[in-house]
Amino acid sequence: MAKSINYLSGYSETTQSQVENLIAQNKLSDFLLQKYPVAHTITNNKTLYTYVMALKNQFLRKSNPLSKVIFDDKLNVLHQALGLHSFVSRVQGGKLKSKNEIRIGAVFKQAPDAFLMMITVHELAHLREKQHNKAFYKLCMHMLPDYHQLEFDTRLYLTHLDRVGKLYIS
Repeated sequence: MAKSINYLSGYSETTQSQVENLIAQNKLSDFLLQKYPVAHTITNNKTLYTYVMALKNQFLRKSNPLSKVIFDDKLNVLHQALGLHSFVSRVQGGKLKSKNEIRIGAVFKQAPDAFLMMITVHELAHLREKQHNKAFYKLCMHMLPDYHQLEFDTRLYLTHLDRVGKLYIS
């Protein structure tokens, strides 16, 4: 392999070779567009907040509230994953105040809805499970049964952006 596939480094050499072949044959775009022909229409933080809250209310109604949900153009997708859930606690006037925030990489402003949903589900699962353990992935699968396939396809999409370029024309 000439250039490593960063987003698929945890996958087998066979899988990485298959992806390399798709790239070499200029077929990765066709593969992704056949499965995900259009990008979602959520382009600002207000609609993203509404989108995330709808999923939270559907699956995690009793979990802690979210104070902020944004697309973050400062997130380095490769090093800080696909999104970021943060929990901030501070003392304010003798009371302990806490906030939950979800930040999704701005690279996903123009991605398929299924990928945005997978990232949202992942970050919402952190409201209940802080670690990436069996319970965490079980919760992700409860909210999104094809979670693992969508995570893989999201990694293919990121590989496409990295190696080929934009998939959708705005």
